[in-house]
Amino acid sequence: MSSYRAPGWLPGGHAQTIYPLLIRPTPLPYHRQRWETPDGDFIDLDWNLVPSSTLDGRPLLVLFHGLEGSSGSHYASTLMHAVTGIGWAGVVVNFRGCSGESNRLPRAYHSGDSDEIDWILRRLQASFPGYPRYAVGVSLGGNALLKWLGEREKAATDTLRAAAAISAPLDLAACGHALASGFNRLYTRHFLYTLKRHAADKLRRYPGLFDERRMRAARNLHEFDEIVTAPLHGFAGADDYWRRASSKPWLPGIRLPTLLLNAQNDPFLPAQTLPSAHQVAASVQLEFPRQGGHVGFVTGPLPGRLDWLPQRILDYFQHEV
Repeated sequence: MSSYRAPGWLPGGHAQTIYPLLIRPTPLPYHRQRWETPDGDFIDLDWNLVPSSTLDGRPLLVLFHGLEGSSGSHYASTLMHAVTGIGWAGVVVNFRGCSGESNRLPRAYHSGDSDEIDWILRRLQASFPGYPRYAVGVSLGGNALLKWLGEREKAATDTLRAAAAISAPLDLAACGHALASGFNRLYTRHFLYTLKRHAADKLRRYPGLFDERRMRAARNLHEFDEIVTAPLHGFAGADDYWRRASSKPWLPGIRLPTLLLNAQNDPFLPAQTLPSAHQVAASVQLEFPRQGGHVGFVTGPLPGRLDWLPQRILDYFQHEV
């Protein structure tokens, strides 16, 4: 059961997915912090407060964004506003190459990069020991976070108090094939526009890294992942990447209290691929509202509000864990 109810004036998964882009709030005046990675690259973290060694004892919420997202994504802005409103510290982790500046290495980020999640969360744990820490992953970030939770099992409970995954593409193959057909090709074109632009930038700095002609000709995510994402991140091809990076097989291993929230009409992930209670650990709370789209969850009369999702996440962390 879920408390979410879509407004009558916004019917269907596509409208519920796209409309939030039109009413996104102005992002907070973030405080940016750059971290050097162990392999000689960097990531940028955007904080709602000036990061310090204490944070004055505030709980800390960490957000991992979706494919080609950033701290400016509508869900990041709404969640960080809500976090600030209750006096918590919040930080959006911009994956490599997503903060407005190209990262240094040929590699970037991908849906199953749980090692990167591990490094980030453990560094935050070392920086703020003894403080309540929570993590939220949205879409691609949700898949990577869930995979990390399932892989680390009990060890994850030393790093976080609880987690939430929103609209995560739990089965990348099912998601990829769904995005390759019908109206969903609109989303694919949107993703490919920026993915190809970033890939072209990589080629300028690393000539011969992959076949530019094939990259520019890619018509769907499978073709792009086959040419670019998979080989740059150590996978044999797109099918190998989609299989090994999917989080659904790891859900039984999760030991941390975790909210798994997906709308049944999410255009990115067919409802029949959502897990049942028997396919997840007892620590995972499933919430599959009938509507909401992909990271949509608009409420209220026109022009609508985007406050249901951040309130649901914070309510879970504050009252249900």
